[in-house]
Amino acid sequence: MLSSYTNHIYIKEPDKRIVRFIKKHHILTLATSNENKPYCCTCFYVYLEKENKFFITSDKDTRHINEVSMQPVIAGAIALETSMIGKIQGIQFTGIIKELKGKEFEKAKSAYLRKFPVAAFSKLVMWSIEPDFMKFTDNRLGFGKKMIWQKKNNRTLLPTGRQG
Repeated sequence: MLSSYTNHIYIKEPDKRIVRFIKKHHILTLATSNENKPYCCTCFYVYLEKENKFFITSDKDTRHINEVSMQPVIAGAIALETSMIGKIQGIQFTGIIKELKGKEFEKAKSAYLRKFPVAAFSKLVMWSIEPDFMKFTDNRLGFGKKMIWQKKNNRTLLPTGRQG
C-alpha cells in the first residue's frame, strides 16, 4: 500500500482481489470518444495477469474500433450486478487499446479461444487493452472502500485532486 485517503487505498500493483474479480467476470464496458462525442459498448474479454492486459475481439468496421483508430485512449468498467449494497463490486479503468499482430495476436487468440471456444467460428481481429489506471470498489471491505492502482508515470487525475 502506498497511502490511504478516507476510503481510498493506493496500491503499487494490481491487488490479488482485483485480479480475482476481473477473472471471475467476462464482459466489460468499453468507452470511446470521437469529436467530443462519447460512445460505449460491451465486449467479451480475457485477462492475462502477468501482462496486466485485457484482450477483446472486434471487427474493424464497428463504431468503437473506428473511434479507437483515431483516439486509442479508452475507459472501461466491469461490474457485479447486485442490488445488495454490501456486496457491490466493480472496477473502472483507463488505458490504451491497440490491434494485435504476429506473436501477440497468436497468444491473445489462444487465450481468448480457451475461454470462448465458440469464437473459433469467426474471423478474429484481436485487440489488447493495457490499463494505466484501475479503481476497484468492494463494499465487502467496507462501504465505499476503493483500491486505486495506476501505472508509474501515469498522469491520470486521482479522485483526491492529486495528479499521479
